[in-house]
Amino acid sequence: MSGKDKLRRFRENATFKCLLQPSFEEVYEKDFRFKGKWRKEIFGNDNPIILELGCGKGEYTVSMAQAFPDKNFIGMDIKGARLWKGAKYVEEHSIGNAIFIRSRIEFITAFFAKGEIDEIWITFADPQLGKARKRLTGSMFLNRYTEILKKNGIINLKTDSKYLYNYTLAAATQNGLGIIEAEDDIYGNEKGSGILGIKTFYETNFLKIGLPIQYLSFHLETEKRYGEPEWDEDFWLKEEEKGRKAK
Repeated sequence: MSGKDKLRRFRENATFKCLLQPSFEEVYEKDFRFKGKWRKEIFGNDNPIILELGCGKGEYTVSMAQAFPDKNFIGMDIKGARLWKGAKYVEEHSIGNAIFIRSRIEFITAFFAKGEIDEIWITFADPQLGKARKRLTGSMFLNRYTEILKKNGIINLKTDSKYLYNYTLAAATQNGLGIIEAEDDIYGNEKGSGILGIKTFYETNFLKIGLPIQYLSFHLETEKRYGEPEWDEDFWLKEEEKGRKAK
């Protein structure tokens, strides 16, 4: 994408009512103005709120909103040029139960109050190889999710990364989390239908080169603190590299 295209998208983003772009000063060490008020002031209902982190172009947020009109959906990402596509679609199709936030996920507790989020989706996030602190299923982020999720809220991970899938499975298992579903190849195991059959731009590309798509969901207890799992990181780093070279 050219610089001119990005600038055009950034200008158009500023006109979208469904896209919130708070400044650093609005969320750093302070609460965002809609914290605890998303249902009342943004959606105008008491329906559950589903949050997608690292939503990219917004395909999952949009598709889930269309499939489940009785729920509210929020997609969060820092890349404005990517968010443009989802936000533009929501605006043009008047989808009232979907919005987007452009901000860093590190600031998540500035946006949402205790128990305000019912469910979290993490779709094709960067596995952050060797960088547990930056990983969206790492202990730092899991502990932040406990501050916004309802009791026994659900975390969903959909990924092409064996490394991220097995790391998260180890974290969920060793922290005593209630695993709902664990699939190491949703399409090969014929599980890729319904909500799991929604394909993002990146997922479509991964499937074209033959990478299996994995899915993990589990309950997160909000009264606990979570630690890093003990797992064979070197082994899964090699497996990740081996799998991608083979394709």
